[in-house]
Amino acid sequence: MNVAQQQPKTHQANDFDAVIIGAGFAGMYMLHSLREAGFSAKVFEAAGDVGGVWYHNRYPGARCDTESMVYTYLFSEKLYKDWTWTSRYPDQPEILSYLNYVADNFDLRKDIQLNTRIKAAHYDEANENWQIYINDGTRVTAKYFIPAVGGLSATNVPNFKGLNSFKGEWYHTGNWPKDKVDFKGKRVGVIGTGSSGVQIIPIIAEEADHLTVFQRTAQYMIPARNHQLDPEIIQQTKADYKNIKQKVRNSNTGDLRKTMNCSVWEITGEERLQELEAAWERGGPLPSFTDVFTDERANETIGEFLRSKISEIVHDPKIAEKLMPNYYYGTKRQVLNTNYLETYNRNNVTLADVKKAPIEEITPKGLRTTEKEYELDILVFATGYDAITGPLFKIDIRGRNGISLKEKWNNGGQISTYLGLATSGFPNLFLITGPESPAGFTNNVAVIESNVEWIIECVKYLREHDLNTIEPEQEAEAAWSKSCTELANSTLFVKTESWWTGANIPGKPRGLPLYLGGYKKYLQICKEIVDKEYEGFSLLAGKNQKVNS
Repeated sequence: MNVAQQQPKTHQANDFDAVIIGAGFAGMYMLHSLREAGFSAKVFEAAGDVGGVWYHNRYPGARCDTESMVYTYLFSEKLYKDWTWTSRYPDQPEILSYLNYVADNFDLRKDIQLNTRIKAAHYDEANENWQIYINDGTRVTAKYFIPAVGGLSATNVPNFKGLNSFKGEWYHTGNWPKDKVDFKGKRVGVIGTGSSGVQIIPIIAEEADHLTVFQRTAQYMIPARNHQLDPEIIQQTKADYKNIKQKVRNSNTGDLRKTMNCSVWEITGEERLQELEAAWERGGPLPSFTDVFTDERANETIGEFLRSKISEIVHDPKIAEKLMPNYYYGTKRQVLNTNYLETYNRNNVTLADVKKAPIEEITPKGLRTTEKEYELDILVFATGYDAITGPLFKIDIRGRNGISLKEKWNNGGQISTYLGLATSGFPNLFLITGPESPAGFTNNVAVIESNVEWIIECVKYLREHDLNTIEPEQEAEAAWSKSCTELANSTLFVKTESWWTGANIPGKPRGLPLYLGGYKKYLQICKEIVDKEYEGFSLLAGKNQKVNS
């Protein structure tokens, strides 16, 4: 039965002030903030527990590529000081433990309904509320609808011919089973060499009888140099909470990485090499020169340095050659690694170039490319996600006049938002790390916190001024989208196929629907709009009585 045709019992009042989808970093902070402000709220989470993407990404080696001291909530000094991270880059079990700790510490579970999937959310113009349809056939209503689904939660399993015929086991890194997968003595194939592939491949290589890596695109590799945190450093960090929070908010990337604040060409080649060598030894992101992502020659100086490291680490020149990237450095999500390149010095590892010899089909016994067939017992898809719009499009979200979000955005081909927080025609819909926000290029937890804090101040403003709805004006939205596009087109990012541009999903429209102006500038713009009493938004007092715009 079509959800839109269902006629459940009409509610005299909204069930909740706000309904939130997702119990990860975004959904839980949104719930806490709404409750603290006196709003009723409910979170619906499809998984069996809190954690969002970190609940599902249980694959061996799963680890965040943002340092733990900032990949954490900063809204509460007490929370920051009460929790202790153990390593420089937190692994999945520790992040999940942290999110469970937060849920318990703030007593969030009583307002989170697990194992529940939202099928649809339709805006009811007559009642000025959202009708939210659940997979068990029931419906709830809310004034505000907040899909906190994240940009990386819709897993992408390529539609390979013959997958159902495979007699072995197969898994996707983004939906890994709770029970340990035993690779010992097995012939394993991994498809994909993005972040998840790079993390899981060295671990499988240590266990498996033989590992074959099916690589489409060679990646630039930077060592993570992960390590346990020194207790003295932990105490210093906790004592420096206020300064760290300020530094994060004043950075372009929402973290504490080193910035050069100069062009590649403003220092000598020797000085540049010293900076890069020091960063390589230190591990983590390389220092960001001002022109690396706008000047092809400047970009090549970094790419050349990283390619030289591949030749130093990988013993076999032919394998090293296969591992050499040929795109602009940093225009794919940067991959931090632990022993990834060293893995190709092992005798039980084969690297297959599937750009040269594409995969034809999955067979009962394994996988066949245009060159040969590989016999496999286990197949791992490290093929990422239908990013940015994919999670939103999995829900039938409809605004005014029954227009779906997917229709409005032309299936992702004409995305338009205002600040990445809202979109015209969808009153009282708030996005967290939505399209055209800085998410994806920054520390996502920092963007989540700023988005949630903007939303909570907005709904408090609406309540204080007895306003029913808010949505962007089309002109303001168009101007924001235009500015995002112009920023993207002034960089090298648009010249590379990546999940940022949708190139990993066959048939997905190409584009870069993210804000590249930097986290600090984004926060300034968001604040200015609030200071001007929500300039660019249409505020309605009820039954379409406009208050300001």
